[in-house]
Parts: sequence; C-alpha cells; structure tokens
Amino acid sequence: MLNKKIAIVTGCEGQLGNFFSQKLLSEDYQVIGIDLKKKSKQKNIIYKKLDISNFNEVRNFFKKLKKLDLLINNAGVGVYSSTEKRTKREIEKVVNTNLLGTLYFCLEALKKMKKRKRGKIINIGSIYGLVSSDKNIYGTSKRNNSEIYSATKASVIMLTKYLGSYYADKNVQINCISPGGVFNYQNKKFVKNYSKKTPAGRMMSLKDFETALEFLISEKNNYLIGQNIIIDGGYTSI
Repeated sequence: MLNKKIAIVTGCEGQLGNFFSQKLLSEDYQVIGIDLKKKSKQKNIIYKKLDISNFNEVRNFFKKLKKLDLLINNAGVGVYSSTEKRTKREIEKVVNTNLLGTLYFCLEALKKMKKRKRGKIINIGSIYGLVSSDKNIYGTSKRNNSEIYSATKASVIMLTKYLGSYYADKNVQINCISPGGVFNYQNKKFVKNYSKKTPAGRMMSLKDFETALEFLISEKNNYLIGQNIIIDGGYTSI
C-alpha cells in the first residue's frame, strides 16, 4: 500500500463516488473510500464507515493515516422539500455534510500534504453553486433543488479558491469540479426539460467527468490552482 499513491474518496458509495473510486483504481491508486453505509459493495478499495460532519471522527481517522496523495471531496446531500417548509434539521444536515465535512477533510488532508510538500485536492461543487436552479424544469418530479444546497456548493467553490491560493506555495493543488445534472434514470419529464435547457441537448454522463479528472490528477498538471472547472454542456453559458 505504501508503494502506491493513496487517494481518499468521500461519499464513495454514491453514483459519482463509485465512478471516481473505480477510475482511480484503474490509475493504480490505492483508494480509501469513505461513506456512512455499513459496508462497501466495491472490490479492491479500503472502506471506512465515517461521518464526515463529525470533527473528532475525521481528526482521528487522519491521525492513523501515514500518507495521502489525493483527496476527492465528493460526499454531499440535498433536500427536496419546498423552501417555505425548510426545517432547522434539513439546513444543518446539508451545511454539516456539504460544507463542514468538506472543510474538515481539507484541513486534515492539508496537514499531511503540507508536511510532504505535495498533494492534490479535488472538491466537487455544482452548477447550482454558480446559478440558481430553474424550478420550471422539475415539474412534478419532487426533486427540486434547494436554496441551502446551492448556498453550500457556492461555499465549496469559494473554499477551493481560498485554500488553493493559501497552500499554493506548499506544492499542494486544490481545485474544484462543478458538474451539471448527471443522468441517473430520473423522471422522464425532468430529463426532457433539463436536456432542452442545455445547449448540448442532454444530461451529463459519468464518462464526461473522465477528461477533467485525468487532467487534475496528472503529474503534468502542476500550475492549475484554485480553479472551478464547470462541466455542464453549456448550461451556465446562456
């Protein structure tokens, strides 16, 4: 394990997390997957059940980690009730996971990377950290994006810029990928509405992440810092 590059993927059991984990395995990383599920369905990763929003759990996990080359902060949650019915519990769940969980992992990972004077962090943002969602595309799908989700993803993008510039002189690169809507067999009407609003005429596929991920983890990429790479088929360009 110590001879391989070590990568952490939070939210490893979700659609994107699973894809990132498998891609990194194919690039010969040893992947440590973090999630809240009792066990992982993925082979060949080291799985750790951990609540990323629990500061002490995160800190204790990193104390046992010998080295770290790459962190992908992918874990995130949303809520779908209407803004008028937003509860304190919903707000805290989204903020604690999307923002604080990302921050905790960044801060602890940076301690390891700063000491070794090398490392890369990729935060996963969202186009909804850049533009407001269009409620008209959701129809009756009951999957409307929330204001608190957008607020946390905007924060993740700015967190990336701040930490990226702050640790640039330590040979640590921190960047963000903000994807558009990823196809996952959603309501047919929603898919049609979303695709119609997108210049590319379709939702994003997992394969659309590949080129950006390969570039960000490449040893040849050593000067891109604090940037937010938007992969959305042109959604935010109009």
